[in-house]
Formats: sequence, structure tokens, C-alpha cells
Amino acid sequence: MAMLWKFMRVAKYSKTALSPKVEVRGIPASSRHSSSKSAPSDFAASTPCSNTVELLGKSYPQDDYSNVTEKILSKVGKNLHNKKHHPLWLIKERVKDHFYKQYTGRRGTPLFSVYDGLSPVVTVQQNFDSLLIPPNHISRRKEDNYYLNRDHMLRAHTSAHQWDLIHSGLDAFLAVGDVYRRDTIDNTHYPVFHQMEGVRLFSCHELFSNIKDGESLQLFERGHRTAHKQECHTMEAVRLVEFNLKQVLTKLMTQLFGDGLQVRWVDCYFPFTHPSFEMEINFQGEWLEVLGCGVMEQQLVNS
Repeated sequence: MAMLWKFMRVAKYSKTALSPKVEVRGIPASSRHSSSKSAPSDFAASTPCSNTVELLGKSYPQDDYSNVTEKILSKVGKNLHNKKHHPLWLIKERVKDHFYKQYTGRRGTPLFSVYDGLSPVVTVQQNFDSLLIPPNHISRRKEDNYYLNRDHMLRAHTSAHQWDLIHSGLDAFLAVGDVYRRDTIDNTHYPVFHQMEGVRLFSCHELFSNIKDGESLQLFERGHRTAHKQECHTMEAVRLVEFNLKQVLTKLMTQLFGDGLQVRWVDCYFPFTHPSFEMEINFQGEWLEVLGCGVMEQQLVNS
């Protein structure tokens, strides 16, 4: 069973865009890493001829779906979140430090590993299909995304890496990176921005070990899908995951913004989590959305 959250939206994006999510379980000590996984920031982006795009050392043939511009290509590979002392780097390091100190395994090593050097070029399958986003979903439109061709695109969210990281054996990680959406530039929108998201998978033992008579509780059942749970999850499991998720994120936001922070949770919908929530904080008298999260769809974990 898993939970997912996504935060660090440096610029707001259009309402048609997808929001974040989260997962839960436990990661073998041999798979955990206490250091970030970074890639070189050097890049090359060019269009040597009209029918191919050279990007990050690879060539992508163009077709009727290709719509990425030279201006956007020039942004790829800058990796501002990995530039030491850049504001994005400072925020990332504060979040990493918080998770490294607050959440450790039995041997005292960090529970969450960090991936901040993943390529922003992903397949359409990674960006949409692996997250259960329907073929006709509005978020797939060419008007909202940067496509290299029908099969490859610049990631629209860090969730594009979720399936691959879980499939590799990880069950607690943070993913950080630049993301791309075709937004009109104004004071709250820019076509390139940054996200950080976290995923954690829970085993039955991890979720219920500190609960009285927890050995009698189960993660799964053959039930019915409601507004509060998936058909395969027990209500006890969902309540505990939801409590853990909101507690983790409230602690993080308090660490970032300080004590006395006013927080509220809003029910929402994401294709890859259920139930799903958005966190809003009170900033200068107004409620500002800072992240989205939820209990990961079990189908994603099972896949």
C-alpha cells in the first residue's frame, strides 16, 4: 500500500494540468541510498536538420506531434535545482535534510533516497499511461505539453518516473526535477518550473506494528470503492496511511515556513491516487495551494 505527494511548485500551472500524489511501504537496506543521484548539468540541444532533434546526446525524429521550440530546448539541462546556492537548490537541500534526519531505517540510514538527476525526456507511456491517465484525458493535449514526437516528450510532472523507481525495488524516495508545460507566461505561470515529489510504500507490519492489536488488522479486503477508500483497501489501513501522510507533510511545511503555520486540507481528484488531497497554507491572508497528495492507486503498485 502506498502514499504519494508532490510539492515545490515554483510557478503555478494551468488547472488542466495534473497534480501530485504519494505511496507507502518499506525499502530493503541494500536499496537505500543516503546521497542524491545527480547527473551532469551540461547539455546539448539542437535541430541539425528539419526532421530530427538532438537533445541530451540522443536524436529524436520529428513527426506531426513535434511542437517543442528552440527556446524551450535551450532550458533543458540547466538543472537549476542542482546549482549550488541557487534558490531552488537551497529549498531542495532543506527538504532533503529534513527527510534524512526525521525518517531513518533500523540501521540509522536515511529511509528516503533522493533522485535529482533523472532525464526530463520521457516517453508518453511514462508520463501518462503508467499513471492510469486515460487516452482521451485533457492533460495529454498538444496545447498543454511539449512533444518531441508521438512517443517522447518533456516530462509534465516528476510522477513520470514513479513507476520505474518503484519497479527498481524502491519503496521510499524523493524525485526532484524541472518540468515543462505550455503555459502562457504571467506573474504565476512559466512553461518551465520545478517539482519535488515523494513516494512511500507500506507493508502490513510497518503500518500496524505500533497499533494495539495491530496483528489482527489487514491492508486489503474485497470491498467497494467509496469516496474515502479504494475497493481493495481496508478502512483501517486507509485511515492510518492518510494520517501518516498528512502528518509527514505538515511537519515538512512547518519546517520550511515556521511554527504557527495555518494549514487546511481540501479533497480533490487525481487519476493516480484515491483518496486525494491538496494542502493549502494561509499566506498574507489568502489560502495558497502548496502540494497535492493521496493514497496511490493499488493498481499502480500491482503493475
